[in-house]
Amino acid sequence: MNKTNTDISVIVPLMNEEDSLNELCQKLTETLSVLKKEYEIIFIDDGSTDQSFEKLSKLHESTAGLEIIRFRRNFGKAAALQAGIKTSRGSVIITMDADLQDCPKEIPRFLEELENGYDVVSGWKKIRHDPFHKTIPSKFFNYVTSLVSGIKIHDFNCGFKAYRREVFDHIRLYGELHRYIPVLAGWKGFRVGEIVVEHNARKSGQSKYGIERLPKGLFDLLTILVTRKYESRPLHLFGILGLIFGISGFCILAYLTFLWFSDLGPIGNRPLFFLGILLILFGGQLVSFGLLAEMISKSENRFEEPYVISTHLKKTDCQKQ
Repeated sequence: MNKTNTDISVIVPLMNEEDSLNELCQKLTETLSVLKKEYEIIFIDDGSTDQSFEKLSKLHESTAGLEIIRFRRNFGKAAALQAGIKTSRGSVIITMDADLQDCPKEIPRFLEELENGYDVVSGWKKIRHDPFHKTIPSKFFNYVTSLVSGIKIHDFNCGFKAYRREVFDHIRLYGELHRYIPVLAGWKGFRVGEIVVEHNARKSGQSKYGIERLPKGLFDLLTILVTRKYESRPLHLFGILGLIFGISGFCILAYLTFLWFSDLGPIGNRPLFFLGILLILFGGQLVSFGLLAEMISKSENRFEEPYVISTHLKKTDCQKQ
């Protein structure tokens, strides 16, 4: 991470948002200038094919504290955020979308929540101005993510968030994991909060997300569940699943064995017999896989600290008289 010498960094990833950039930049500047804090605004052009970069270049000439990053092609929102975070110098990092559906005037409220002791503050678009084919899958996704992760916020998809910089000292973004930053931060022990934010209807351009992101999001949730939550103890996951399948198979075979001893008919030609054997074999394979993953995990992570320190109070050694 770069050394922090700015109070606030606002990071705005975008793709083909030429019609909204002038207004967004003006609103951001008006909001940030009254906070009496040093700030920077970083736009990341994620492979736009319209006039977004040209408009950003003109804004860069006339706007103080504005920085532009342009990708050679579209690499995705997580990559854009990662590039912005790496470049930024603020002790507080705010992310938002460039489509004017997020209101810059909400930024002071995010800062207030951070001052109240939170490390991550996520926006909640409680009243959304989007079509139903976006809102219904989003509600399902948010419910499942909150249930599985244990992080009790309502809107993981909202790109309007605020972070203390140290959060990103322990989180690396890739793929589509940007929406799971509150989950990853919460699992690391950071305090995660949420505020209701105003959500505006899109004025121009087209949404880059559709219903196809629902299965991607669920796959990403499964990815972080396996690779992050159980990273240091994979046997706890695969072993439990293996025991469930193995015990189920054992119970089936025990039931069939009782029928055989009771002369209630042959069992060798029953589908249930083969299911019981299959479950036991599959359960044994899962346990073996978990043991193998445990050995690999211990080998790969033996030099990585499994904790995040919040405070370390220490007194200097007393000198001998």
